[in-house]
Amino acid sequence: MPGRRVPVNGRHVYVEESGQGQEQVVFEAGAACGRTFWDPVLPLLAGRARLLAYDRAGRALSGRTTGRLSVDDLAADLVALTEAVVPGAFVLVAHSMGGLVARRAAERLGSRLRGLLLVDALPETAPVYDTWDRTTEKVDRTLAVTQTLSRFPPLARLFSGNVRRLFPADTYRTMLAEDFTPAGTAQTRKEMRAVAAAIPQFRARPPQLPKCPTIVLSAARAARGRERQHAAIREHQRRYAGTLPDGRHEDVDSGHLIPAEQPHLVADRIRRLLDGTS
Repeated sequence: MPGRRVPVNGRHVYVEESGQGQEQVVFEAGAACGRTFWDPVLPLLAGRARLLAYDRAGRALSGRTTGRLSVDDLAADLVALTEAVVPGAFVLVAHSMGGLVARRAAERLGSRLRGLLLVDALPETAPVYDTWDRTTEKVDRTLAVTQTLSRFPPLARLFSGNVRRLFPADTYRTMLAEDFTPAGTAQTRKEMRAVAAAIPQFRARPPQLPKCPTIVLSAARAARGRERQHAAIREHQRRYAGTLPDGRHEDVDSGHLIPAEQPHLVADRIRRLLDGTS
């Protein structure tokens, strides 16, 4: 679909708008992903609302940025984007790392935020973040190798095999061209380091609790060998939902990429937030 680059805070983000209706939904992807991550969900809502998916600054069609952006910077971009192209109130949907961005942005969005859907987003209280610096270092070393090898298309397809199995063929081809490239992997490394820097800040000053209806979805299926860690993550997601003025937690029969595995469920929960019946 056609898109456009929108100036925000001295940089640009690439935005695609679809759907129709008076209601509005904005989508924030997780680390390593951009606007195409939401492709399985968007057609299911096209007749219900105006939909906006975008690439964060530095990713895909938004173009590169100088320096490393923090999670607070990304949240400021999200707020500026909505102020520029989303009139009135809207529902915000965020996956994984995007949940940190969305929760920081929610502090400034105030009454414009009609509802919030957090899709397997990890609260900063989760014990997995206790050693996140070391985890980031290990992941970064792996991604450094991937960044070099992804210049070769057969290897890029190999590294992205789990995505190929879950997304439509045309979406996967776009992801392969934009995200599973040396530039895309370099941006993922920056985003991982941004999360590592953000966790101590989030723990010292947690974002204000969103006052709007909020649904927290947890992936019920753990990766092999990570069952104990996964159970702790789900428990902290449940606890976070319990602290909200109007929050609800739900386990979903899916792995981490819930929008790809369960797009109809995600679309249904967005409709509930639009209807005010979460």
